[in-house]
Amino acid sequence: MTAITWVILGVLAVIILWFVGGYNRFIRLIIRTKEAWADIEVQLKRRYDLIPNLVNTVKGYATHEQGTFEAVISARAKATQMTVDPSNITPDQIKAFGASQMDLSQALGRLLALSENYPDLKANQNFIELQKELSDTENKIQAARRFYNGNVRDLNIGIDSFPNNIIANMFKFKKMEFFELEAGSNEKAVPEVKFN
Repeated sequence: MTAITWVILGVLAVIILWFVGGYNRFIRLIIRTKEAWADIEVQLKRRYDLIPNLVNTVKGYATHEQGTFEAVISARAKATQMTVDPSNITPDQIKAFGASQMDLSQALGRLLALSENYPDLKANQNFIELQKELSDTENKIQAARRFYNGNVRDLNIGIDSFPNNIIANMFKFKKMEFFELEAGSNEKAVPEVKFN
């Protein structure tokens, strides 16, 4: 074999290794993004599971606040019915999903605000523990959302960046959507839990 043949084989080997490495990088990014979405779903499930206990605890003290209870239960039902496949997330799905989560957060905020009117409820140990768990869950949801968005960012940058975009186009890797709160909504609408 001549030196030119070795050079050509070396260049081909580098190109093949680059394609394999690039392809595997995209696969890792996609899997990490799906895993990050699963983390969001786990935390949301935890949140959904806390809500009935919280509502029942508040009901014991504030029986005439039926409208607030129904709003929380309705918002929870709507939020739990929303499912999103992270492989095929569309902007409309994310917007609807985010809106249902914001509705639930606002309803929970109104429910938690009731404790200000009921000193016995504020002192109830079960209510205090549920508030702590809900506050912890809200923080974990935000962390999971940031983790997911970071993975989506990395994937989308890889898809747009040259020369990785060649691999992305060849294998039809698609960008994923960020999980952002509804445009115009205030992230501070998440229930603020205060401990006195």
